[in-house]
Amino acid sequence: MYRTLLTLLIVFVPTTTVAQTGLWNLDELRKPPRVEWLDKDGKLRRLLYDSEPYKGKPTRVFAYYAEPEKIDGKLPAVVLVHGGGGTAFPEWASLWAKRGYIALAMDLAGHGEGRKRLPDGGPNQDDASRFQQHDIKDMWSYHAVAAVIRGHSLVRSLPQVDAERTAITGISWGGYLTCIVAGVDDRFKAAVPVYGCGFIHENSVWIPTFGKMKDDWRKTWVDNFEPSKFVGNAKMPMLFVNGTNDFAYPLDSYQKTYRLVKNHNVCVTVNMPHGHPQGWAPKEIGLFIDQHLKKGKALVRFDDPGIRMEMKDGEIRVAINQWLGVERVALHWTTDTKGAWQKRKWETRTFRRMVGNATDFFDVTLPNDRPLVYFLTAVDDRGATVSTEHVVMEK
Repeated sequence: MYRTLLTLLIVFVPTTTVAQTGLWNLDELRKPPRVEWLDKDGKLRRLLYDSEPYKGKPTRVFAYYAEPEKIDGKLPAVVLVHGGGGTAFPEWASLWAKRGYIALAMDLAGHGEGRKRLPDGGPNQDDASRFQQHDIKDMWSYHAVAAVIRGHSLVRSLPQVDAERTAITGISWGGYLTCIVAGVDDRFKAAVPVYGCGFIHENSVWIPTFGKMKDDWRKTWVDNFEPSKFVGNAKMPMLFVNGTNDFAYPLDSYQKTYRLVKNHNVCVTVNMPHGHPQGWAPKEIGLFIDQHLKKGKALVRFDDPGIRMEMKDGEIRVAINQWLGVERVALHWTTDTKGAWQKRKWETRTFRRMVGNATDFFDVTLPNDRPLVYFLTAVDDRGATVSTEHVVMEK
C-alpha cells in the first residue's frame, strides 16, 4: 500500500501572531491622499500624491495610472510595487490595463518621471536608506509601506474602481513590501509577492549587512521592518512566486514566510531569473488575481480534495481528478544540501501519466541519494504552474 504523502508535502503551519500595524497610522493612511494629476486625461496618466513627512518636510510620490481602453462599470484594480533599482514602470501599469484592471505603479525611491529626483521626494532606495540607523520614521521601509497603502487608498477612491476588488503584487524589494502591506492593510482581496519574503535577517543576501549592525539597532530594525512580523496577519489569499536559486531570497526563508499565511499557494520554479520584467511575466500572477477579483478559474492547489498523494518504496503516486485540468506533474530535486541555496543544482523528472475514467495517475520514483531536497510542480491546461513545499529527506 502507498502511504499518504499529503501531510509530508503540504504542511500549512500558520504561526500564531499578534495583529499589529506597527509604526503606521492606518486611520490616516486609509484616507485618500491629495493628488495632482500631471495629465488631465488619457489611458496612461502621470500623477503625484502626498505621502509621509521626511526629515520634517512634506513629500509626494510619483506614479503612473493606467486604465483599459473601454470601461464598462466599476473595474477591479491592482497596486504595483517595484523592487530595488526600479521605479514607476508605465509598461507594467499598461500591462494590467490590457488585462482589464485599473493599475497604479508608484516610485518608491523619491524619484519622478525618468528617475529624476523629486524636490519633495522621500528617501532614496539604497542600502543606506534601508539599513543604516536613522530616525525610525525616516527609514525607507517606513516610507515605502506608507506610500503603498496611500496609493491603495487613492485607487479605491476613484469612481471607476470597485473598492472591494483590489489586489497588490510586488517584485523583489516590492515583494518584501507586499508581505508587510498584506499584513497591515486588510482591504486587499489578493496579494502576490514575487521573490521578496521575510526572515531576511536569518538567511538572505543581506546577512553581511545585518552582521555589521549594532545589536540594539538590529533588534529595532527586525521588530519594525521585518516582514515575518506582519505577514502572518494577512487575511487575503496570497500567491508566493519565486525561483529555486534566487540570489536574494532563498527557499528556506521563503518557506518560513509562506507558512505564516493561512490561505496561500506557491509557485516555485527551477532557476527563475530575477528582474522586473521577469518578475511581472509569470502568467500565474494574473490568473491568481483574476481568480479572486474576477471569479476566474482557480489555480490548482496541492491541498485540493481532488488531489491525493501517496508514497511507497520510494515511488510517489499523485491521483488527480480530471476536472482540475492538470496536464503534467514533475519532480524537482537537489542533493547539494550543504551549500547555499543559490548555488544548488536542481534536476527534474517528469511523472509517468496514466489516464483513467475520471482520475489521472502520475507516478515517479525518487532518487536514492540522501540527503535530498525535493518538491513537485503541477501544470494545468493553461500552462499555469503551482508547486508543493520543498521537503528535506535526511534518510
